[in-house]
Amino acid sequence: MRFALRCGILALAAAVAAHAPSALAQKADAPEKIEITERAVAGFDKRDPKPTRFGELEFVGGLVLRSKFKHFGGISGLHILPDGANFIAHSDRGFWLRGKFRFDGNRITGIENAQMAPMRGPDGRTLASRKWFDTESITADGDTLYVGIERVNQILRYRLSEGMTARGIPIPAPSGIRRLPFNQGLEALAFVPRGMTLGGALLAISERGLDENGNIIAFIIGGPTPGTFAVKRTDRFEISDAAISPTGHLVIVERYYRLLTGIHLRIRAIPLAEIRPGALVDGKVLIEADANFEIDNMEALAITKGANGEILLTLMSDNNFNFFQRTMLLRFVWRQ
Repeated sequence: MRFALRCGILALAAAVAAHAPSALAQKADAPEKIEITERAVAGFDKRDPKPTRFGELEFVGGLVLRSKFKHFGGISGLHILPDGANFIAHSDRGFWLRGKFRFDGNRITGIENAQMAPMRGPDGRTLASRKWFDTESITADGDTLYVGIERVNQILRYRLSEGMTARGIPIPAPSGIRRLPFNQGLEALAFVPRGMTLGGALLAISERGLDENGNIIAFIIGGPTPGTFAVKRTDRFEISDAAISPTGHLVIVERYYRLLTGIHLRIRAIPLAEIRPGALVDGKVLIEADANFEIDNMEALAITKGANGEILLTLMSDNNFNFFQRTMLLRFVWRQ
């Protein structure tokens, strides 16, 4: 009995020792409160701040955001909760950002109650420690968040109700996603609400994975008609995010950078009714802007409804943790 008891104690001690580093690491990576300061953007057009209508979008305000927290920046995905104020975003370096918007009407004036924490994989380890780099996209189906990781071309499922320490579980994805080019792969995710065309499907779009005709490869995962489709590529734009509008459109954000002309932005709206396996879709341009406008590397899009039913597009930028770039938040009303 004494020998058995001694063996049991030793085994228990070994188990505790084995789990202690992991427990300590998770405690060290707990959500941390951060302060975010803001500077209002006077107008969208740098040359004349007075106009507010640009294409089909009306500019209702913008902010340049800053924080001394070393992991703040690189914002690549944004989801706004149904209350329209609380949000969860993430950086491409695998950190969550949660907070609550302050408002003046539809205009966002700042962020309060901000927290950041590292994103975790299925075993509780951080994504960075697993070398799962470039968390580029986020979308939601109720309490379920889907996050796309570009470098490894994987999709993780999180539970929003589990908070910032939730573990991401890989979901099955089409084999074509795995074959997308390195660092030009899975860039945008959009879950189609049930009741819409393609309801229940997860749309996954590559940044610059091209088919034989030079168009952008995209996937319908689940839903009534899974398969592959393509988004027409023009003017060398690359897709940086997407979201579903209550109008029944897949809204895509595109950008490109040129040394002589700087950053460019374009937003297109594609009817969901046109998306099906084998289709080539294009859509209409809602807005196009260049370095003459208050934009940066816009990589995150969320679409919500305002108090009067107006369609709101909220964008955030990835500053690449670069001193010469900005973390921007822009908001538009889609005036159809």
